Amino acid sequence: MTKRPIFASLLLLSSALVAPAALAQDASAEPAADTPPAADEATDDDAAAPEEEADISIPGGADTEIVVTGRYTPNIVRATPEVVSSLSSADIARTGEGDISGSLQRVTGLSVVGGGFVYVRGLGDRYSLALLNGSPLPSPEPLKRVVPLDIFPTNVIDSTLVQKSFSVNFPGEFGGGVINLTTKATPRETFLTFSGGIGWDSETTNELGYTYYGSDSDWTGFDDGTRDVPPLLRAALKSGKPILEGADFSQNDLEAIEMELVNAETTLLQQNNHIPVNWSAGITGGTTIQLPDGELGIIATAGISNKWRTRDTLQQTSVNADLSGDPQTSYNRVITDNRVVVNGLLGFGLELGDHKIRWTNLYIRDTLKQARLALGTDANQSDRDIMKQDTAWYERQLINTQLVGEFKFDRLKLDLRGAYANSQREAPYERGFTYVRTNQPGDPVGDKFVNDLGGNRGDATIAFSDLNEDLWSGGVDLSYELAPRITATVGYAYTDTHRISERRTFQFRASNLPIAVQQLRPDYLLSDATIQLYDISLLETSAQDGTAAFDANLTTHAGYAQVQAELVAGVNVNAGVRYEEAKQTVVPIDLFGTGSSAIVETNLDNDYWLPAVTLTWEVAPDMQLRVNGSKTIARPQFRELVAQVYQDPESNRLFRGNPSLTDSELWNAEARYEWYFDKDQRLTVAGFYKSIDNPIETYTSISDSSVNSSYANAPKATLYGAELEVQKYLPLDTLSDSPFWQSRRLVLIGNYTYTKSEIKVGDSDTTVINGVVQNAANFFFDGAPLTGQSDHLVNFQIGLEDQDKLSQQTLLFTYASPRVTSRGPSGQPDLKEKPGIQLDFVARQGVNLLNKEIELKFEARNLTGRNYQEVQTSGDNKVYFNRYKLGRTFSLSASLKF
Repeated sequence: MTKRPIFASLLLLSSALVAPAALAQDASAEPAADTPPAADEATDDDAAAPEEEADISIPGGADTEIVVTGRYTPNIVRATPEVVSSLSSADIARTGEGDISGSLQRVTGLSVVGGGFVYVRGLGDRYSLALLNGSPLPSPEPLKRVVPLDIFPTNVIDSTLVQKSFSVNFPGEFGGGVINLTTKATPRETFLTFSGGIGWDSETTNELGYTYYGSDSDWTGFDDGTRDVPPLLRAALKSGKPILEGADFSQNDLEAIEMELVNAETTLLQQNNHIPVNWSAGITGGTTIQLPDGELGIIATAGISNKWRTRDTLQQTSVNADLSGDPQTSYNRVITDNRVVVNGLLGFGLELGDHKIRWTNLYIRDTLKQARLALGTDANQSDRDIMKQDTAWYERQLINTQLVGEFKFDRLKLDLRGAYANSQREAPYERGFTYVRTNQPGDPVGDKFVNDLGGNRGDATIAFSDLNEDLWSGGVDLSYELAPRITATVGYAYTDTHRISERRTFQFRASNLPIAVQQLRPDYLLSDATIQLYDISLLETSAQDGTAAFDANLTTHAGYAQVQAELVAGVNVNAGVRYEEAKQTVVPIDLFGTGSSAIVETNLDNDYWLPAVTLTWEVAPDMQLRVNGSKTIARPQFRELVAQVYQDPESNRLFRGNPSLTDSELWNAEARYEWYFDKDQRLTVAGFYKSIDNPIETYTSISDSSVNSSYANAPKATLYGAELEVQKYLPLDTLSDSPFWQSRRLVLIGNYTYTKSEIKVGDSDTTVINGVVQNAANFFFDGAPLTGQSDHLVNFQIGLEDQDKLSQQTLLFTYASPRVTSRGPSGQPDLKEKPGIQLDFVARQGVNLLNKEIELKFEARNLTGRNYQEVQTSGDNKVYFNRYKLGRTFSLSASLKF
């Protein structure tokens, strides 16, 4: 198959709920017909719930009684007093996804947008809160304060709970919902499991792509020191002076800095006609040590995955309001990503009677090695073709340690938690080169690509960026059973988040380079000889208004009180109020001591009373109705508050913050009907409504043919919708007397979410952009949907599974209707992503070989071969901001348990 011909010739849940009273509902409400779960499957949503000891008395005669002690795990979806959805370990395994964000997109009302960010009921990731075992997480993303969930491999996550109705034990930043990830708990028996797998991508594996050498250890996700900042440049960066020729740096100084930079290893783009296969490996083990008064459990896991992805993209922009005529810019760009994720988990669990202490340590490193090659045109340079090549290395790292204690004293329960987390992002040696070809008769370069380093024909750039974020958190919850079925809880929570981010950018400049030198490939163009012979200089282009670096901090203190009680038989209430105060500062760092008035600090100091109430009415023994009302907030994210330019490698888009953003306030209401018609089977129907004051939205502008995205507060927005979920099992033993069918059942799981949102913009409404009050209608259309919101989300799973042993075959169908990714620039139509339909197949089979348990798994993803499209449409005119084939993927893996 011939591909990319234009480029072939180019060189170049125990703690999860936090609320102690979350499971206080009487477990006797469970159906009496409950039976033990199928092999490899716990009861519905049970993995997110704490286990409880149960003594079952069985009459054994007139004078005897047999007491059987076991572990009963309640159905958390039903037992919790709030509106929740959950993924048990069995649910996660059935989807076969490699990271938790892929599994979450199967949950009712959830969608995953761009790089693992989860949208709940159409509200963007800013309105969702991610917790790990009940504690907050820092983000390694410069554009986000929320952590991307695609960095969490499923091998370290035991269960996931999504709570959609606000309760006051959770942080106030709860617009769409909270996603609580529960790491694997300590085991009941000693085990050791080895796993490994390989994968194939139809658009990538064994096909043409681009890469660069980097270092010997790149395949591990760790650089061997090749990309460390050289000593001369490090000293210059700390000098407090912009790096350019003048009083502080001579031409000789600059040349010395340039020659110390690693050249060919980070510069030379290489064509690879046979991109390697994807692979992964892991090991997990655990044991339990019996103690005189309890037990100590230990679990450890480590894993690595190495995946390749090539995207053959079309990227266009237009400056016309109706998108008419030829695009302003149009590039065919091939992007090859090599993503390596390394993870490790070490957990300890101590149980002493009714008291539990859990210490969890998590390490995740997510590295992206990226190579890009583009050929296209720019209307501002209509007489020439333009070729761009880029190489980059992005390191994201998360370290988390947390200690959780649960202590029970008769009717009193005390929960304590404390955590420290650190996230980092480093992007050294982001290199970019632009070559041009004029194709004009009489031009001395003719049909050859040249780069004159900063004149009228091409350029060369390099950037170094670094982000570090520390998050300390702690909390205490105290519950007391005032009377049977009445529990009061008070609590306090504290978080302190501190982030420092810096990005330094440079251009290589030269004058009067000979044509023969301009035609050199990038590593020769910037070789030591060329730098010295032609006096190539280095010019720092980092913003000198203080926005090349910033220091941000968010400190919150919160106290809450709530009561959970049965008002009358079958009617329960969970009501409370939360007081939360927060001080958020974002201070641009004046790297060069300019004292510029353009350096604008952001100081947000707000406090809120946030009430919440949920009523649950048990209509019948297997039916209940929930009604919830609450007030919540959403704060601007750090990066959105500073006017620093940043390029997102996923979307290839430039972003700049707005220091004038303010908090958003949300009023929420919803109702849900639940029918648990059989074991592990249910039907739920829900409706929801949200009114949002000052929602933060992304808008887009075009400057000098570059597309820039920024943020602004829209005046108001509303969002409403409905959800339907069904889970049903059908036994197949009636089909045949064959042993094959006797233990098998048909699994039917489906959900549908309808969401509608509208931005409200009046004639007199305003918004503030970088301190300037402007007409909101210049940035938002009245009636436009919120960014990231799809009107329709559909998930459907149909499969066969054996109830006695591990054997599952599942088809997974997902559909998301078009959604806005950014407001259109200069009155243009909005940019819309078209996710479309995806069909996956996952098969899991257990095999016993030589008395060892082996699990085999086969995955086939995107069987329909859907494409990714981010497009603007005006009548018959279309501009593709980003379009590429996603490719079909196939993988085979195995795990061996000792």
